[in-house]
Amino acid sequence: MGAIVHDGGVAFRVWAPHANRVSVIGDFNDFDGSAHPMQSEENGFWYTDIETAATGDQYKFQITNGDQTFDRIDPYAREVTNSVGNAVVYHDQFDWEGDSFTRPSQNELVIYEMHIGTFNRTDEDTVGTFADAIAKFNHLKGLGINAIQIMPIAEFAGDLSWGYNPAHIFAVEQAYGGPDALKHFIREAHRTGFAVIIDVVYNHFGPSDLDLWQFDGWSENGKGGIYFYNDHRSSTPWGDTRPDYGRGEVRQFIYDNAQMWMKDYHADGLRYDMTAYIRTISGIGNDDIAEGWGLMNWINRDLKRDFPGCYLVAEDLQTNNWLTKPDDQGGAGFTTQWDAGFVHPIREAITAVDDAHRDMWAVRDALCHRYNDDAFQRVIYSESHDEVANGKARVPTEIDADHPESVHAKKRAILGAALTLLAPGVPMLFQGQELLEDEWFRDTDPLDWTRAKKLSGIKRLFVDLIHLRRELPGLRGQSIEVRHVNESDKVIAFVRGDRDGNEVVVVVNFANRTWESYEIGMPSPGDWILRLNTDWDGYDRSFDDHPAENITAISEDRDGFSAKATVSIGPYAVLVYVQRK
Repeated sequence: MGAIVHDGGVAFRVWAPHANRVSVIGDFNDFDGSAHPMQSEENGFWYTDIETAATGDQYKFQITNGDQTFDRIDPYAREVTNSVGNAVVYHDQFDWEGDSFTRPSQNELVIYEMHIGTFNRTDEDTVGTFADAIAKFNHLKGLGINAIQIMPIAEFAGDLSWGYNPAHIFAVEQAYGGPDALKHFIREAHRTGFAVIIDVVYNHFGPSDLDLWQFDGWSENGKGGIYFYNDHRSSTPWGDTRPDYGRGEVRQFIYDNAQMWMKDYHADGLRYDMTAYIRTISGIGNDDIAEGWGLMNWINRDLKRDFPGCYLVAEDLQTNNWLTKPDDQGGAGFTTQWDAGFVHPIREAITAVDDAHRDMWAVRDALCHRYNDDAFQRVIYSESHDEVANGKARVPTEIDADHPESVHAKKRAILGAALTLLAPGVPMLFQGQELLEDEWFRDTDPLDWTRAKKLSGIKRLFVDLIHLRRELPGLRGQSIEVRHVNESDKVIAFVRGDRDGNEVVVVVNFANRTWESYEIGMPSPGDWILRLNTDWDGYDRSFDDHPAENITAISEDRDGFSAKATVSIGPYAVLVYVQRK
């Protein structure tokens, strides 16, 4: 489909079943609609081969339907001049230089969600680019993350956008650098040790004033035409723009797109935006769209077959086990999904104004939640692009809008990040979280990189947390036991572990008080080494630096364990212990 470069020129194919006539117009014929008519292939497709066309030429399809004639950008265009400009003949000649990346297993992932346009904007008058993002790879490597999830980079309307208004899903946003710049970004990410997950939007296609809308002139009920549902199923929160998942050509269009990111761009996974609107009409009800469910099942089955170990992430947020059930069991076949069962209780607990309103049982449930009895079928986070915009702000600002750098705002924001990295699941940070960014996310506001120096101790805390998450086998295991839940004093303690018996004890103080001697159950007697105290003033001079030390557990029953120990912990602090071998 689209423009197919070969030794003798460029062949073109397009789907326009209601057209009476189609031609290719472009640089090679001065955009003359009479020069290169296409031949009908009798199945709704049109084809022609143009010897004088070449890589880099701009082109469009000129379509006639009855007395209407209009020009359309190729839906399969791999490059466009801009969302309302022309398609560009693209020939893949990128040198991957032997790129071969071993993807970390899912239980080893630490994801960093990135918006290319604001992550590292080097010119205040232009958006950030893939090259700008590469310039900060050393920062990310030092942080310790091993996967980057980039918000949508398919060509969208305008230069400023979150990316969730896709105009041309096969083209890479030109303002970010275009297709070869993305390939360079992924090649360099792999060299640095990062997997790359690409955010894709299949629940709706762009605003309805773009070329895909009524593509060949046909529509029903004034709706979108051949690529869209033309009845009540078209309705989404983003307009009447839901693709027709029951039409074979549209299903193939989306399937081909998913395959393209993995095959041609060497991506390591895909994150599907709001799958609830692919599988249902309302996003929350029982008004199922069986064809949408079947489409996800088909795509995911083949991606896992063709790209073993790839990550397939669903944003569904309806705590639905079937998203991450295997495709051969009737599930959608995703490997993991964003977990609303974690983020909402945790944010509520850390942003509540009064300590008395922090619900320790809700925190316990958030820590233990999982899908299909597999902790790593969920992505957990306290900040994401959705959670820090649309009326919500970064966690420090949610805690203290007037003073987001107050000690309590810092400490409680860190509670959320620490639980993300210490609980079972696939942890994810949102860009700038390690700098305690305090502005709500928007596409006009780049990260403030001066905070990296100003808050270098906070970054060190994130480095230490991520290091523990990746180093300690107990934190990469499935097991969690939350046997100590003190609702009155707002303290929780839990034990993480793996199949080999590696255990990690975590103590979390959700209250603004100090404990000199606090007793908790321990999984076994003996000496336990303190690996992390978030209250250390080396992380921030405003922290209390309440002394915490190694502990010795004695053989006495407590919290359902056969041993107990006494810890000393500061306000809004997290302690992490491992047993001395």
